[in-house]
Amino acid sequence: MICTIQQVSKMLGGNTIFENLSLDIKTGDKLGIVGRNGSGKTTLFKLIAGVEPPDTGQIHYKKGTTIGYLAQIPLFEKSMSGYDVLKSAFAELVTIQQQLAELELKLSNAEDGSMERLLLQYGQLQDEFVRRDGYTMDSEIEKIINGLQLRSFVGRDFREMSGGEQTKVMLGKLLLTQPDLLLLDEPTNHLDLFAVEWLEEYLAEYTGTLVIISHDRYFLDHVVKKVADLEEGELHLYSGNYSSFIQEKEERLLREFQDYEEQQKKMKKMKEAIKRLRIWANEANPPNAGLHRQARNMERALERMEKVRKPLVDPKKMGLTFESAQRSGKEVVIMQDVKKNFGEKVLLSEADLHVYWKDRTAIVGKNGSGKSTILKMLIGQLHPDEGVCKLGSNVKVGFLSQHFEMSNPKARLIDAFREEVSVSEGESRHILAKFMFYGPDVFKRVGDLSGGERMRLRLAQLMHQDVNLLVLDEPTNHLDIESREVLEDALEEFPGTILAVSHDRYFLNKLFSRTAWLEEGEITMFEGSFDWARTKWHELQQARVVEHPLKPIPVKKQLAKEEVLVDREAEIERLELRIRQLEQDLLTESEWESYELGMKNLCEMKTSLDAYYEKWMSECE
Repeated sequence: MICTIQQVSKMLGGNTIFENLSLDIKTGDKLGIVGRNGSGKTTLFKLIAGVEPPDTGQIHYKKGTTIGYLAQIPLFEKSMSGYDVLKSAFAELVTIQQQLAELELKLSNAEDGSMERLLLQYGQLQDEFVRRDGYTMDSEIEKIINGLQLRSFVGRDFREMSGGEQTKVMLGKLLLTQPDLLLLDEPTNHLDLFAVEWLEEYLAEYTGTLVIISHDRYFLDHVVKKVADLEEGELHLYSGNYSSFIQEKEERLLREFQDYEEQQKKMKKMKEAIKRLRIWANEANPPNAGLHRQARNMERALERMEKVRKPLVDPKKMGLTFESAQRSGKEVVIMQDVKKNFGEKVLLSEADLHVYWKDRTAIVGKNGSGKSTILKMLIGQLHPDEGVCKLGSNVKVGFLSQHFEMSNPKARLIDAFREEVSVSEGESRHILAKFMFYGPDVFKRVGDLSGGERMRLRLAQLMHQDVNLLVLDEPTNHLDIESREVLEDALEEFPGTILAVSHDRYFLNKLFSRTAWLEEGEITMFEGSFDWARTKWHELQQARVVEHPLKPIPVKKQLAKEEVLVDREAEIERLELRIRQLEQDLLTESEWESYELGMKNLCEMKTSLDAYYEKWMSECE
């Protein structure tokens, strides 16, 4: 076991989050923790990471275990670029690298007396640097930059980055640190589809122990091998990925419900038997003490019986159904030859997009490719530099933004809801209860709401508005899995048109039959789900490479056989001379980097020499 949690309890704000919770995490486990928002997943992470202590119980770790957890964005005293932050994951290696550079400087000016001592010291440091794979440091950083798509901002000052950019850089640093126990809380937030897929492959090959909180069902399916379900303060552990967990959980709940019903029937029979025995005992003349005793013994047995708790088969969920206005015209969204620049950056270049009545269209592309810009142009928040971008006739838009902000953060939740929906206070409380805002929750200030609560509030507003086009920008962000499923079911029943941007592949594949692929300012439309569109996109890219191959290099006129042999022998002689010269130079080379580069060149030359010999021998036959 790398981590053992024993009988842990935790209270926050007077509420018991969980009580007597236990969990064993084995070395090499890839464990996913799932549960509703507010069930205590992040609190459990903080206990495992040592950020907060448990109220009762103990957490033990394997001796020498290093733990990686992105708790909060750190503040750096001095100015550091994103690249410097990533490189700080190799702090010890960077120190050794600096020491080696200092020793190289000393060696260049050293006298004979100190040369041997400095060379010994340099050799020891060099061995340590090689043992720790120091020469792969830069390539590992580059792999993270490319995979998480940090290139566009990694050179900027870390303090000037947005919150999402800082989170991505810190995630990159955490991956580079390679801790024994890696804790990731919603790692796919702020990542686009392609970065999420790269992270999946990276974590699938991660050699350490991995514990993940995520609401991304595809991500969990591809990465985790165990699932811990945190519900009602209890933790149930399942083997397998998320899909197998869903199946096993349904089977477990069915068994538990059957056990509960069986026990309830048994208890009912025992209570009826106790009642009959007492009636018979009292009707006897004189009263029968033996029957009274028998009834009392049965009553004690009933009290001692360990009661089976009724399983939560149908937990409370959002009640979400969208109303629809009168239908719009056939053409709902018209984008033609749209150009949009931000400064010198060309975001859209002659982009075309047409959406028709009742279409389910998803826009996919890398972060920064212009997906949200298209949505903002359609609702009038931005305007194109050139081209046509408009809505069709009788289109009534409901817009759900991933950055949902209220005009008055101090407003009460119920007041913010009634600003958009004209209903009485009693009716508004009834509606908000369907979105899991119960009792005093409706009087919370909007500024104090979590991301998931804000999303639920906005969905409640949209549900009661007169709309026939839903424009959704990352609608599943901050929603737990159950809320995502409710949203998906409601959108399936929506009678109007839907245009959405999302990085939730499960959501995309389930709902959207048209995919608009945005890359390098152009839109390619595919009549199919995201998975199908991705396959077709790759095929299209390969076809373009075949259609436009590199121009063949013109070949010189074939020489006579004798001339070819003479030319080949001269080349072999020149190459052998260069190899001998390089071998002599390497014997006296003092700088390690130059030596490594020289050895690489030497290997390449010898490979070329072997190839020339093979050609020369075949031409001689």
